[in-house]
Amino acid sequence: MSKIAAHKVYIISGPAGVGKSTTSKELAKTFKNSAYISGDYISHMHINGRKKPWESSEEMSLIWDNILSLTKNFIKYGNDVIVDYVTFPKEAEWISENLKSLNVEVIYVVLWTDKKTLLTRDNMRLPSARMGERCVILVDEFIETGLNEKHIIDTGNTSLDDILDVINEIINNPKYKLN
Repeated sequence: MSKIAAHKVYIISGPAGVGKSTTSKELAKTFKNSAYISGDYISHMHINGRKKPWESSEEMSLIWDNILSLTKNFIKYGNDVIVDYVTFPKEAEWISENLKSLNVEVIYVVLWTDKKTLLTRDNMRLPSARMGERCVILVDEFIETGLNEKHIIDTGNTSLDDILDVINEIINNPKYKLN
């Protein structure tokens, strides 16, 4: 007989500009006890000696080890956790595997849209926050991973007014569950 998961970890992923942060922050607000973990914030905690995560496996390992530690701590204190970061399937599986002993349910969602829409959204950001061509590169990297389409939610035609529909899909559709 399997135990019912006490808490959930939502991994909200996708290329830069797809709506991860907006969706993740709104998702976190729907739970009584929740924590929002931004992989970008974690990445930028490393000040001197920091490398671009996509150029350094050591930097990427540091980021994921920190995300895992924070996730475990928040779960320990009774929170559902929302992780907002560019997360490829192998990283989602890794985090799921490392949380098995905590009896949590891991939900992995990849928000998606076409390259043109990503670049348009990216150009609406402050210049210092723009990712430029990196948005397009990430789309190709996701495709190369063999990403299972069951984890994808297309946000290309969604607006802020549709965010509740996206959140309801994430919470209620069991196809996004990893473990």
